[in-house]
Amino acid sequence: MAEISSPPSHAAGTAAAIANANRLEVVTFTLGAEEYGIDIQKVQELRGYDAVTRIANAPDYIKGVVNLRGIIVPIIDMRIKFALGTPSYDQFTVVIVLSIGGRVVGMVVDSVSDVITLTPEQIKPAPAMGSVLDTDYLIGLGTLEERMLILVDIDRLMSSDDMGLIEKLAA
Repeated sequence: MAEISSPPSHAAGTAAAIANANRLEVVTFTLGAEEYGIDIQKVQELRGYDAVTRIANAPDYIKGVVNLRGIIVPIIDMRIKFALGTPSYDQFTVVIVLSIGGRVVGMVVDSVSDVITLTPEQIKPAPAMGSVLDTDYLIGLGTLEERMLILVDIDRLMSSDDMGLIEKLAA
């Protein structure tokens, strides 16, 4: 006698949807020897590094502004912001254009690697480092085979008091 299989239950479909909803899709980029990741939903576009218009009295990490299709976009050099040495700009240097809290901001990185999807099991909490390292801007660490990604909470970083670029987002 042949068994009649029933269609997948609604609960199984819902569980799969929840599992997918908890996945984090990130754009990975490098600064020096380290690899970082940010939520792909915040990324508007990727551009090569072009000359910027310098703004007087701006902090060192704010390289200046560019006109992006009629929108004046501040450009932040993440290597300077994270104190990772003197930046060099070459054919691999990329500006990640972000859309955060209704504002557009450009972030200069050494290179963009790829887009990956992390499951909740692959995201570990950032270690407590005391006052040595400010982990407020980190979501955690993403583990992918031999790779470890530093996952940056780009909303929190760009709305931080020292950046002052984006109004604080409601918690």
